[in-house]
Amino acid sequence: MKVFLLSVLAFFAVSAPQWQLNLDQAKAEAEKSHKLILLNFSGSDWCGPCIKLKKDIFESEAFQVFATDHLVLVRADFPRLSKNKLDARQEAHNEALAEKYNKKGKFPFTVLLDTSGRVLNEWDGYSPSMTASSVMASIQAANAGQNE
Repeated sequence: MKVFLLSVLAFFAVSAPQWQLNLDQAKAEAEKSHKLILLNFSGSDWCGPCIKLKKDIFESEAFQVFATDHLVLVRADFPRLSKNKLDARQEAHNEALAEKYNKKGKFPFTVLLDTSGRVLNEWDGYSPSMTASSVMASIQAANAGQNE
């Protein structure tokens, strides 16, 4: 029984979607795999709602299974602590993403994009009433609207 449980856990650990850091690479992957792009602006070491969104929604098993099939994930992180500082190139990339998709500097802020970078939907903030199911339903509705 232990071996079976470890195998199941290993399967989910290996198959969990990875968050990318470069939108151009994510667009290429999304184009190739016919997926949408979910871009999340986060303050990973200072923004409580960002941490809750990551833990409660993005790290949930249901969302990870959904994302594997439907999304390419991109995180634009803006840490404040010097020990978490990004390299200058990544920092500049994230700033450019914010200039285009998050002009008001909201955190957390999540944007659903098509492969050309067109905004299909956005989520401002995090609330305890948000669930992985509600986010997934919003993504599916935006995707259905795009295909009409």
